[in-house]
Amino acid sequence: MMLVVSSDAHHAHHSLELDRGTLVPSWEGPDRADLVLAALESQGHEFCAPNQADLGLIRRIHTNDYVDFLSTAWDRWVKLDGFGPAAMGVVWPSRGLSTRRPSDLIGQLGYYSFAADCSIVSATWTAAVAAAAVATTAADRLVDDKATTYGLCRPPGHHATADQFGGYCYLNNAALAAQRLLDRGAERVAVLDVDYHHGNGTQSIFYERADVLFVSIHADPMDEFPWFAGYAEEEGSGQGIGSNLNLPLPYGTDFDRYGRALDTALAKVDSASADALVISLGVDTFEDDPISKFELTTRDYPAMASRIAELGLPTVVIQEGGYAVEAIGQNVAGFLSGFE
Repeated sequence: MMLVVSSDAHHAHHSLELDRGTLVPSWEGPDRADLVLAALESQGHEFCAPNQADLGLIRRIHTNDYVDFLSTAWDRWVKLDGFGPAAMGVVWPSRGLSTRRPSDLIGQLGYYSFAADCSIVSATWTAAVAAAAVATTAADRLVDDKATTYGLCRPPGHHATADQFGGYCYLNNAALAAQRLLDRGAERVAVLDVDYHHGNGTQSIFYERADVLFVSIHADPMDEFPWFAGYAEEEGSGQGIGSNLNLPLPYGTDFDRYGRALDTALAKVDSASADALVISLGVDTFEDDPISKFELTTRDYPAMASRIAELGLPTVVIQEGGYAVEAIGQNVAGFLSGFE
């Protein structure tokens, strides 16, 4: 059985998103984590609560001004006349516009976000910090116990950049786990992102660094969120050249095709001389996921994990996406079983 780190601090966080022109409760709801937790409890995994969040580490992965904004945005929002149920941007810096940071909250909501699928509610900061604590605690327990650990992070994190939230993500849990492993003695860490969507935030945080290899298998951004990152030619820059590998795949990808990309990803990780592995686990590659278009089945997740486990690297698994709530628990549990 595996050690599972989890927190119930996420329950009050359920933001709104603009979905096809309609403001709706986010697909990324509290039931996701609860269903995963129930499935893992039924399998007899060991559970622990996270340690206190390391705000110093959070401020090393994310900019100080972004953390200050995110931690105070809701309190500032409710002081506005006629404030709504969620704080979200309405204008974003784009081609031909200044990237100067506005002083007004409405302007900052656009400056510090990149998508209207992600908003801030009263419990967002509390939930995001708890998820970050889950990730770093899972990394600590991996080092201490020398056994694969799983961080049931909610909200997810792989879309969060150093200074922007979006894609349901506020703090980058996988990046925090990777940095924790470096701080605990690893000389190089590999991050393997198997979420349906490209982990643009993790990529951008480590894009110019050689001590973290980022490898992502995801839907082609020509057709799918986040659209503006995740292309095969993005290989890193500066000291990070060659430490970034994107493997975009078309709609309708099944495990046969996915498996060939996974072989390429694992060969890259194997050649990187990494001391530890962080997996950004999204099970939104599932055939019945409501917002994704791959065709993996429940039986594919143990097989995927078994192939990753063959690397023999100390591994921490961090939860990202997955929105087919009827199957999310079974799919995550199946993946974790592949390491046993």
